[in-house]
Amino acid sequence: MTTSVAELAFLLASLLFVFGLHNLRAPETSRRGVLLAGFAMAIAVAGTLFGNDLVRYDWIVVGVAVGSAVGIAMALFIPMAKMPERIALSHAFGGLAAALVGIAEYSRHGGALSAAKIAALGFEVLLGAVTFTGSLVAFAKLQGTIAERPLTHRLQNGLNMTVLAAALAAIAYLTVHPADFQLFYAMVGGAFLLGVLLVLPIGGADMPVVISLLNSYAGLAAAATGFALSNTVLIVCGALDGASGFFLSLAMSKAMNRSFSNIIFGGFGQENRTDQAGDGGRQSSPGATINDALIVLTSARSLIIVPGYGMAAARCQHVLRELAELLEQRGVTVKYAIHPVAGRMPGHMNVLLAEANVPYDKLYDIDAINSEFASTDVALVVGANDVVNPAAKHDPNSPIYGMPILDAESARTVIVLKRGMSPGFAKIDNELFARPNTMMLFGDANKTLTELVRALKEFS
Repeated sequence: MTTSVAELAFLLASLLFVFGLHNLRAPETSRRGVLLAGFAMAIAVAGTLFGNDLVRYDWIVVGVAVGSAVGIAMALFIPMAKMPERIALSHAFGGLAAALVGIAEYSRHGGALSAAKIAALGFEVLLGAVTFTGSLVAFAKLQGTIAERPLTHRLQNGLNMTVLAAALAAIAYLTVHPADFQLFYAMVGGAFLLGVLLVLPIGGADMPVVISLLNSYAGLAAAATGFALSNTVLIVCGALDGASGFFLSLAMSKAMNRSFSNIIFGGFGQENRTDQAGDGGRQSSPGATINDALIVLTSARSLIIVPGYGMAAARCQHVLRELAELLEQRGVTVKYAIHPVAGRMPGHMNVLLAEANVPYDKLYDIDAINSEFASTDVALVVGANDVVNPAAKHDPNSPIYGMPILDAESARTVIVLKRGMSPGFAKIDNELFARPNTMMLFGDANKTLTELVRALKEFS
């Protein structure tokens, strides 16, 4: 009876996971998708507790209590600007959980496992361990604990391929000789090392793709866990997570006009082509004033806001929305242009703007908004850099050449909010900043926008 209840719960949870993922296609339905997925996970957990394989519930209660406490604390106290770091940590925990389940299952059964079970356990541990250490390195890079630049060496690709090949060979050997415990734990150690080696050479510019790819690894690890434990819901949700993360990574690579293999095996922006980053962020000109920007904004009839990682760093999405609302009250048409790789994770700008209660219908992706810049009075660039660099269109020597960018330079006037003239992740100068129709408004974006809002309220 309990087995039938569990299987029914797994079936229902699997269906809800599919519907939840379907609802994540659009911002308007994404909240519903998250709720459906959360409800599905609750049903899957309940179904597992009804199973016949559980012997003790005390450790489960402890695990639920600890996990819930950590999850609630992360949700309440980690700010939205730190969402990429939070997601990297979540991936790390998920990968570690999968790896530990595989290690525990092998320790329990050892040589009694079939070749198919050993293969599933091997891939589960390999993918889970790579996800764990790789996500921790990504977190450290995002946090600034480890340098964001690619940490490369001449033998990196050969070393990575050697470690991966050795791990796969160990799994293959274990399918024939499953009782070789020393080899199994050597493979586990190599898998943890591989996660570090794979992510260290990847620079900050590629973090959105890395986070998406690590999500894919975590999903595949969960699917392998499902095969090892004969758990249907783990197979289904893991396959969904793995496939969606992989295809999202490919889509983001396309948005950056870079090959997927180049991101995984190469170091983006690992050195400056010229002395372009030498100013360390200092201003090279006095820039415009608040009054200069106020005159332009109050004279405009249309405005496109281009957010970037600088908006997240300054945590200015709320005051940016306030500025937009004040301008709309004056009859200005306001839209937001969202580049797919702006920020540090997929959908980073969408998440921050949604948290500031910016209406979904004001957010436009690159294909929908680019043709409107030419007829727009003002493009307000808030902390964006490489995604608005015109060099991507015409300079074959530029590392971002061919990357689709937002055509902000086509607006009648461009106002750029930036701390200084330092380059973006690509470590190259931005031609937009030197265009005659560009006004550089230097300073912390939050403070600058607050001053603009105050001045706009006083403007008569």
